[in-house]
Amino acid sequence: MKNVKQIFCVALMSLATISTYGCLPKKEKKAPEPKVAHATIKEKKASNNTVRIALLLDTSNSMDGLINQAKAQLWDIVNKFTHAKCANDSRPNLQIALYQYGNDELPAREGYIQQVLGFSDDLDEISEKLFSLTTNGGEEFCGEVIHTSLKQLAWGKNPDNLKMIFIAGNEPFTQGKLNYEDAVTNAKEKDIVVNTIFCGDYEQGINTDWKKGATLTGGEYMAINHNRQVVHINTPYDKVIIELNSKLNKTYISYGAMGQAKMRLQSTQDANAMQMEEGVAVKRAVSKSSRLYTNKKWDLVDAAEDADFDVSEIADEEMPKELKDKSKIEIESYIAEKKTERHIIQKKIQEFNKKREAFIAKNQKEDSKGELENAMIQAITRQAENKNYKWEE
Repeated sequence: MKNVKQIFCVALMSLATISTYGCLPKKEKKAPEPKVAHATIKEKKASNNTVRIALLLDTSNSMDGLINQAKAQLWDIVNKFTHAKCANDSRPNLQIALYQYGNDELPAREGYIQQVLGFSDDLDEISEKLFSLTTNGGEEFCGEVIHTSLKQLAWGKNPDNLKMIFIAGNEPFTQGKLNYEDAVTNAKEKDIVVNTIFCGDYEQGINTDWKKGATLTGGEYMAINHNRQVVHINTPYDKVIIELNSKLNKTYISYGAMGQAKMRLQSTQDANAMQMEEGVAVKRAVSKSSRLYTNKKWDLVDAAEDADFDVSEIADEEMPKELKDKSKIEIESYIAEKKTERHIIQKKIQEFNKKREAFIAKNQKEDSKGELENAMIQAITRQAENKNYKWEE
């Protein structure tokens, strides 16, 4: 009898350990769950599979190259997580927050630090905020900006979530009154990994504590040439994907107070990407064809994906011109038509992108990717695997 009790206790302890692990493996059987409302189930599913990344970018005078790389490489990060998958076959959501520091146009009383954007899954908004950044001289307090992001952002306590900070700059990590070791220790206690990106010589970054700032949380230390020009390889498929992106935009049906403004923002961010380089516009188009580009708050096609969505609850004055005074059946038919059209276009973009990636792989010279992209993707891949993520189509 004593042995049976011991085995039972060990089994209970094992179950408790598994339940706190990150991205849980797929189970063959599971115990019946209590009946709860459908909306509650959806909320739980979303919160259990969320990746949160905070970008802390130095916007002092010498950091124009870093900001340009961030603008260009945002879509590589998004497209990487399009293929992320938990061992239980669920797909994670992605939220990104943005801070700037080291700019003397920011308030001195706040440590020359500004939260540009809290955690958001709105990819157009994230792009807009990145393009709003400008550089100027100032004091660069790494410890304080990390501490501020820990205090202000809603990181959550769910152990299933992958939580990462990427801080980039070129001054000593030790600057400022707030000890960076206290800040990163606080991050580790919250299960947040701090990755440091020194914009300069690798050894100089080590000597100025950028490496130590990362290793204290199990993060990655990286040194990059932030002024290096990102090389985009043109492919025979780029123009086709950009043309498909224009058709994709026409499948969006704006509604509500923010609808028209959000459609303009979508178009503006397409233009910003194209202004940087055609390759950036292509990567953005690929992101827009993925599951991570969703706009339920202003687009009827995405909104209608929710099981509890009822188009009759939207006031006629909040409808776009083409749907005013239409019956519920007519509106639902129009939404279904645009949904089908969108899925066809997105599928074509994905198909052409596979051909594009094969062309790039064949023609790309070694180490020709963006410095920031290389640094972040490598860190993301390793740390996501620690939470039991895998990468597949």
